[in-house]
Amino acid sequence: MADFDRRTALKGGLTVSAVGLLGTATTSAADAAPGVAEPKIYGTAAWSARPPNGAIEVQNHKPTYIVVHHTVDPGNVTDYTLEHAFWASRSIQNFHMDTRGWIDTGQQFTNSRGGHITEGRHRSLEILRGGTQHVLGANVGNNNSTCIGIENEGLYSKEDVTPALWDSLVKLVAYIASQYGISPEFIKGHRDFNSTECPGTVLYNRLPELRTEVGKLLGAASPKVDLPEWPLLKPGDTGPRVRTAQELLRARGFAVPVDGLFGQSTKDAVAAVAARNGLERDTCGATAATDETGFLGSDVWPLIVGSGTDPRALKARLAG
Repeated sequence: MADFDRRTALKGGLTVSAVGLLGTATTSAADAAPGVAEPKIYGTAAWSARPPNGAIEVQNHKPTYIVVHHTVDPGNVTDYTLEHAFWASRSIQNFHMDTRGWIDTGQQFTNSRGGHITEGRHRSLEILRGGTQHVLGANVGNNNSTCIGIENEGLYSKEDVTPALWDSLVKLVAYIASQYGISPEFIKGHRDFNSTECPGTVLYNRLPELRTEVGKLLGAASPKVDLPEWPLLKPGDTGPRVRTAQELLRARGFAVPVDGLFGQSTKDAVAAVAARNGLERDTCGATAATDETGFLGSDVWPLIVGSGTDPRALKARLAG
């Protein structure tokens, strides 16, 4: 498994790369043609953001991944006005600063259900326009130094995004990819890094479509993601993937049944693995509405896979 500091907190500190979990990742300017127009993005001053209560860290490298999130709260509102988008940005910032204890809004950009894009963390728009550096955010546990994040207003576990939100998301992601030379296969969902529902199953399942549409705007070839991601398993799930997880947990010394039912003992075992390895469990706004303790996702699977198991082969089997 990857050897990195899993205890690094999100509160504005340095974080580590997801490369060890997602495979060797590189970006190529040749795969992302320059010149995608900048969509309308409202800076922090436009929505009356509070000043950050700490220094904004600008890292001297480009981000590797563009990460899609959902806010959960604000939820699936029908107020599509710009005024509401500004209110939502203030609400998110207040939550991140006052409840999470972060120095500023965690994500670099926010996308409303009305299709209005706002700058999240201060200086994100300025640095994006430069195309050579990265504003360190606080939206992907243990991987913020490699990720630039977009919060999409709403909860997309069962419902789809609005057409306006989708359109603005495509344009924003294409612009970010163009500025940084990020090819479409490095457009990820939050759950590709942490054990979370985010960005919701419906929106997550549309990421291949997002990669294709962004690729068209970039003039890039259709993206190919060679290896499936680790699946997200949750309490209440059933089936062979749960059974596989239980077998791996038993091999690690946990007294869980191998019955294919993600019950309380399996949840407790997964939570114990996360705690023992110092994984950040409070990585998403979704945790304000839903308890995600014990979710088994991309940051926990590598911890329960034995040294004699080929992770690539296991991923492929779980995907099938």
